[in-house]
Amino acid sequence: MKTLVGASIVALQFACVSAMAQPVDGDPQVESEQDIIVVTGTRDRSRTQFDTLAPVDALPAELVRSSVSGDLNDTLAQLLPSFNVQRLPAADGQAFVRPATLRGLSSDQTLVLVNGKRYHRSALLGTRGAQSVDIASIPSLAIKRIEVLRDGAAAQYGSDAIAGVINIILEDQPGMNSFAQFSQYYEGDGNEYRGGIRGGIALGDRGSIVFTGQYDKSEATSRTRQRPDAIAFQAANPGLVVPNPVQRWGQPEETRIRGAVDAKYEFSDAVELYGFATAQSGEGVTDFNWRNPVGTGSVYNASTVFPGFSFRNLYPAGFTPRFSTDYDDLQTNGGVRGSLSDAFTYDLSASYGRSTIDYGMHESLNASMGPLSPTSFYIGALEQREFNLNADFVYRLPVGSGDPVNIAFGAERRRESYQVMAGDVASYLIGPGAATGLASGSNGFPGFGPDRVGSWSQTSYAGYVDLEWKPVDMVTLGAAGRYEDYSAFGDTFNYKLAGRIDPVEGLGIRATYSTGFRAPTPAQLNTRATTQGLDTTTLTIFTQGRLSPSDPLAIALGAKPLTPEKSKTITAGLTFRTGFGLTGSVDAYQITLTDRFSQSRTFAVPTSFPNPEGFTSVSYFTNDFDTRTRGIDVVLGYAKSLGGGRVNANLAFNYNTTKVLSGATAAVPNDTQRRVFEERLPTTNATATLGYEIAGFDVLARGRFYGAWTDVSGNATGEIFQRFGSMALFDISAGYRFDEHFSLRVGAENVFDSYPDEATNQAVRGLIYSRNAPYDTDGGQYYVRLGVTF
Repeated sequence: MKTLVGASIVALQFACVSAMAQPVDGDPQVESEQDIIVVTGTRDRSRTQFDTLAPVDALPAELVRSSVSGDLNDTLAQLLPSFNVQRLPAADGQAFVRPATLRGLSSDQTLVLVNGKRYHRSALLGTRGAQSVDIASIPSLAIKRIEVLRDGAAAQYGSDAIAGVINIILEDQPGMNSFAQFSQYYEGDGNEYRGGIRGGIALGDRGSIVFTGQYDKSEATSRTRQRPDAIAFQAANPGLVVPNPVQRWGQPEETRIRGAVDAKYEFSDAVELYGFATAQSGEGVTDFNWRNPVGTGSVYNASTVFPGFSFRNLYPAGFTPRFSTDYDDLQTNGGVRGSLSDAFTYDLSASYGRSTIDYGMHESLNASMGPLSPTSFYIGALEQREFNLNADFVYRLPVGSGDPVNIAFGAERRRESYQVMAGDVASYLIGPGAATGLASGSNGFPGFGPDRVGSWSQTSYAGYVDLEWKPVDMVTLGAAGRYEDYSAFGDTFNYKLAGRIDPVEGLGIRATYSTGFRAPTPAQLNTRATTQGLDTTTLTIFTQGRLSPSDPLAIALGAKPLTPEKSKTITAGLTFRTGFGLTGSVDAYQITLTDRFSQSRTFAVPTSFPNPEGFTSVSYFTNDFDTRTRGIDVVLGYAKSLGGGRVNANLAFNYNTTKVLSGATAAVPNDTQRRVFEERLPTTNATATLGYEIAGFDVLARGRFYGAWTDVSGNATGEIFQRFGSMALFDISAGYRFDEHFSLRVGAENVFDSYPDEATNQAVRGLIYSRNAPYDTDGGQYYVRLGVTF
């Protein structure tokens, strides 16, 4: 009840507001957003945002670039209440490729498209093994708009489209736009320097080519206290200089360079060549847990193998391994499309996507090597590759005196490959000191050795039919079916039914029912991983192994071959618009998932199996439980001319709850997994904006509300939990356009410098605020941005 009251307060503070500005019908200053043609969730090229069969948000470029962050995940989290993203400092690769969720589901249960074409996954396997897209790899300056389909769409697009579809549409118009921005947190850290330029030229009157380049450098933040055991160690060793703090909790140091190109040329109505690409190159560094010379026996204990040697000579005050990552993404798409007649269009295309991540460990050691150990290691590399061939056709079949039936059909071939490449020998070597209890591998993150490297792939073939028909003015019907066959596990068929009634002008009632699936990836089917953490009770380092489902030890512990996750989705609601500027929609939904993918509980390694890496415990990926997610989305908007200017007010509210319906005891021990899926994200979210423009000046205020949620932290013997209350954050900015070319904007996010409750379970590690929070925990941040347009 308290969360609902809090959300209501935010809504009242920004009365009559929504997920995006919806200008009033007939207002000469702007066209209504609801009249914009959308291309997501429909293959009927005349469908607008207002008359879609399922809810679609269309976020224009101005909203996409209204966030201070250079990470597109943060922007979507501010604009879409059902979209959540975490910071995850010191969480290995997830500090840089951050998992994002839509409607509380897994990050890889949302399909991401660019210009309507499937975007490649990241090489990272994140929370509970989810392998999703790194949305941050796409430069925000290159974006024309983003369309978000809030409905299941596997029957239309294939695997992953369970929670919905995010379609990022690149700018394709001539012109030049550039910006430079500086931001800093109120605490004086986290300086971020951003800049970009986009230029486009017309190719006569038949086409265009647009290039975008964007640079982003962010310095580290720290919301950290000195660890209690570090204070005690310093007191006991006054002759040593112990860093304060010994480890940093906050955002990593990071640099990204991103680019995009979009080109098209029309030879005739029947033939248009097109191509587009995005690319990213980045690097970053983050801290891991401090190794205390007193408590880290696996490093500092004396060993008979190395008489007279101690790592106290190398790291007398302990050490904090620093984890580095270098990542590269590339996506290229090309094809030919056109109209063979007024009723028949085609689109033949090919795409290639690649994600490569290289890991390193610095200020570390391989204790089992003794005095021969290096202090820096190359851990190895991960690479995801995808190659798609698509043939898509649309035929508008005349049917009597009614509208034609829009018949879309096509086929797809998709090949997905994954590769793990070895690190330095020293990064995974089990040295002679291991026999006396010294830890092997690069401390903090052991390297990829021969037992982990390899290359795996799977191929799928699909065919689909997608129908839309308006038999009479007030009724629209839709149906889709898709058959898909995977080399790894077999075939699947999914379908979707949709209908809409417009009983009066300006009001539509709509509903859909669909089935869906998410196929396990080659990485999830075949890879294994090793991670290290700090036990918050004993303050000792523990090592956990995640095995592939086909590993003999995993099979002995109960692992079964992975199968696709399956879903059934029902969405029903209404959308409306008025003649006085108020627009909106209300949609309720239910998503039932079976054979849901996750990570098993942890097991002690049986004494009958060898354990050369010294695993404290092991787990494996599994399909093991069913869930039901229910929720409601409310979107309202108001736009009107006022006092010589224009006011835009927007509100979006989401209530979302997940319940675990069933699962084997191996996957839900002591209700741990149930709590993870039912409580780890806020049930209630809301975002609201209020803007006003007049004579080149504009001001924008935004409020964001997050309901209560439960923190989950790993430990050597399992997970520990802490419940956090609701949180409200407020942003404000003002801009001025000097002329048609130059503009200046200043603002602050979290303007009141609000912080959540402290994370008591993690206090022994020096962490103040939970790293799993669904919002930024670094406090207020101000920024200034200069824009140039020609």
